[in-house]
This record gives sequence, C-alpha cells and structure tokens, in this order.
Amino acid sequence: MHSINFRRNVTLASAAALSVALLFTGCSPTVAPTGASGNDGDNGQTIGIAVADQKSLFYVAAVDGMEQAADEAGYKLVTLSANNNSGQQVNQVQDLITQQVDVIIFIAQDATSAAAGVKLANDAGVPIIAVDQKPESGKGKLATYIATDSVAAAEKLCTWMFDQFGGAGDIAILQGPLGSTAELQRSEGCANALANYPDVNVVAQESAGWDETKAFTAAQNILTANPNLKAIFGESDAMALGAAKAAKQEGRTGLFFVGIDGFPTMFTAVADGLTQATMAQQPYLMGQLSVQDAVKIAEGNGDDIPELQYQDTVLVTGENVADNDPAKFYGPDFK
Repeated sequence: MHSINFRRNVTLASAAALSVALLFTGCSPTVAPTGASGNDGDNGQTIGIAVADQKSLFYVAAVDGMEQAADEAGYKLVTLSANNNSGQQVNQVQDLITQQVDVIIFIAQDATSAAAGVKLANDAGVPIIAVDQKPESGKGKLATYIATDSVAAAEKLCTWMFDQFGGAGDIAILQGPLGSTAELQRSEGCANALANYPDVNVVAQESAGWDETKAFTAAQNILTANPNLKAIFGESDAMALGAAKAAKQEGRTGLFFVGIDGFPTMFTAVADGLTQATMAQQPYLMGQLSVQDAVKIAEGNGDDIPELQYQDTVLVTGENVADNDPAKFYGPDFK
C-alpha cells in the first residue's frame, strides 16, 4: 500500500507451523520486507525479538526503535519475523530460548497463541516483555506489557468525531479481527463515547480485519445502504482510509472518517481532507522502551519496572497535522 523506505535487519527463522488460532491484531499497512540479520552488540548479552511481521509499518517502526536502543546499550539483537504465522512464531520463541538469549521481547501475532509463547519462556526461566498484543489466556507471567491504551484512544477519538457533526446522526464502525486485543479495546472505547451521545446511532458494524481493501468493499455496501450516514470510525487507519476512498469514488461528501494508528499516509490524508483525524500511536518509542527495560532486566535492575506501561496517543486533525511530524511516532528512519 505504501512505498516507505526503512533500513531493516531482520533474521527469518524457519519453523514448522503449530495449529493455533489466528486473530491478527496488527493494524498496519505494509512495506516490502528487506534484509536478514541481527545487530552486533559489544558486551556479549543478547535480546531476542519475536515479531509478528516486518511488513507492517507499526512493527517496522517498533523494531527500528529496538535497534536504536540496543545499539546505544551495546546489546546484540536476534530478530525473528513470523510473517503473520502464529504457529511459526511460537516455534521462534523456542528458537530464541535455545539460543540462550537473556530476555525476549514478544510482539505477538495473536493473543491466543501468545500465551503459548509466554509459557515457553516462563518454563525456560527467560524473562519476557510483551509489546502491543497482550496474551489473553494461560497463566504466563510477563516482565512488563507495553502498549497503547486503545480504550482511552478510541473514546477520545469517537467523542471528537461526534462533536464534529453535532452529536446526532448515523455512524458505521469498521472493526479489526473480532476478539483481538485492539479490536476489543477500541470497540469498548467507542462504546464508552456512545453512552454519552444518545442521538448517535450505529447503523452498521463490520469487521474488515485492519485491511484497507476489505474496508473499501465494506464501506461501499454501508454507504449504499445508509444514505444519511454521517461518519465511519475505522478502528485502524488503514480501514479509515479504505472507507474514505470508497466514499470519494461514489461522490459522497461531507462525511467524517477517522482511525487509530498515526501512519504517515494518514497524516497526508488528514492534511488533504480525505480523512479527518487519527489517534497517533508511538511504536518507535515503544520499541526503545522495551529494549531499555530488557537491558535493566538482564543486568538485574528490573524490579521497579511497572507491570503495565501504556503510552500516550496524540489526536491529529486538520488543525494540528502540520505541527506533528510523523517521524516523532515512527522514528528518524521514516522517509
């Protein structure tokens, strides 16, 4: 969907797929994968990274942040990308354990299989940090969980959107994969906002799997069936963009399209008036923080690390988009 250029050092591990549920939570457009290797550290200590994919812009930015922090600390990274295969990712966690990494940072493909990866690390005595996706089952223990507070982000975004059209009218919601962490939290957040706006009616709700193309098709049907629609809340930027493009193709004007992520392409869309707002996440910062915490843990200084570390989001609209640099959220390697 984009042609965004990032440097990439990713090691792809081959692993047989386990049969586990796929409830993908990555809410990102994609960039072409490049490269395959780990960072060379100076002190012999190693952090393992198990990431859902290295196509999704959110995850690319997070790993870029990890690399920056690891270089600064003199640690080696071993980064394994699961290419959106949750079974392969569980095997990759086992591979990192076999390689005797000091700490594992886990950006899971889905919440269900994540529990299996956490258990493997726990059983091996390897501390594990979760980023973005939280294991939703099992009795595994995390050293810390770093993520966006998607409930708060969605509530703030939906409240802003309702106010833009006077707090009364019909809206539609495009959801992520049903049951995924981000989908549940973003649905909850918008529901919280709706409770304060009794005259806003949800006339359509459909999962488009974080995907722009699926959102485009879903929005076409929603727009046709609802001639008085005021707005569409996309639970990701990609879905908001797909919906906005569908409306533009059909000549529908005056609607509001908002999303959550803060992708550089969404910044452009907001500036151009195609979409109206995004809640920008901070994946580069999350990546930096995860490695900084991993270093503390590896060096025996991790006792004071909080169990939960929510990172702030920024509401980006037409009024302030020029004042917000996408590189703040996606790192200096963004071009």
